[in-house]
Amino acid sequence: MTQTVADVMTANPICVRPETPLREAVQILAEKRIRGVPVCDRDGQLVGMLSESDLMQRESGVSPRPFVMFLDLAIYLKNPKDYEKELHKVFGETVGEVMSDRPQSVPPDCPLPEAAQQLAAKNVNSLLVVDRDRHLLGIVTRGDVVRAMASE
Repeated sequence: MTQTVADVMTANPICVRPETPLREAVQILAEKRIRGVPVCDRDGQLVGMLSESDLMQRESGVSPRPFVMFLDLAIYLKNPKDYEKELHKVFGETVGEVMSDRPQSVPPDCPLPEAAQQLAAKNVNSLLVVDRDRHLLGIVTRGDVVRAMASE
C-alpha cells in the first residue's frame, strides 16, 4: 500500500501569525534550524509561508524599477503592484509583510510519490499539509520522503 503524506509528515509544526514581528520569526528559524515556518491566522488556517528565500530577498534589497524613456515620459516595465509587494518584502517589519502568500500545500491523503513529484517539480523543500478548510495539519519535507524511501 502506498504511503501518504500523513504517514511521514511532522504533525503540528511550529507556526507564526502574520502580525508576528519579523525579528521574532527569524530567531525561531535560527534557533530551530529550520528553513521556513508556516503562517496561520487566529483560527489555524494557513495564510502563508515565511522561508529563507523570503529573507534572502529582504537581505539583498530592492532592485530599481525598470523603465524606458519616451518623449520625457518614464514608462515603467514592471507592474506597480508587483513592485509594491517587493518593497513590502524588503522593508516589512512583520511576517505578513514578508511572507509568501501562496504556499505549496497538499491534503493529508496525498500519496507520497505524488508529493515527491510536487517537491521536485516546484523546486521547494517542503509542502504544507492542510485539511479541506486550510487548517494546518503538518509539514512534509524532502528529508521525510528520503527517510520513507530508506525504510522501505
